[in-house]
Amino acid sequence: MTSNGYAAKLDRANQNHKLSRRQRPIKHNHGFQRFARSMARAAGRPGAFFLAIISIIAWAAFGPILHFSDTWQLVINTATTIVTFLMVFVIQNTQHRDSEALQLKLDELIRVTKGCHNAVLDIEELSEDELDRMKKEYEKLAHKALAEIRSRRSDCATPPELTPCQDERVGD
Repeated sequence: MTSNGYAAKLDRANQNHKLSRRQRPIKHNHGFQRFARSMARAAGRPGAFFLAIISIIAWAAFGPILHFSDTWQLVINTATTIVTFLMVFVIQNTQHRDSEALQLKLDELIRVTKGCHNAVLDIEELSEDELDRMKKEYEKLAHKALAEIRSRRSDCATPPELTPCQDERVGD
């Protein structure tokens, strides 16, 4: 299974075939992904929030006992820094996976919808210039649709094709 949900097509005779980033097989039981998923779920629960509050209250309660020493301050600073540092990676992994899943769902909707531009299926791989050019075309369509709505006409027309420059191919 690949990251886009399709089976990777590798024939035995062509083992050196290069797969795109979206076609590379994923590991179903990758340890870090399972860990990141479970940590993200646990960190997002109310119990995790209350555990953090209880830890802060306990730390504050030990302040007078330890005479608000440098060690007392160092404990909370070190603990929060370590937890924050580790959670950044867990959250980044989870967010990346969720973003990829959402992108694939949108790609599938674009793919099966008649009248949609298939050129936007892999739009995140385009150069900045290509993205800017496509954005300008969509802005023109949006302004035209807004003008039609303001003049009490329907804006439900199929938009014209977006065309790349003659010397470049979109997505390459």
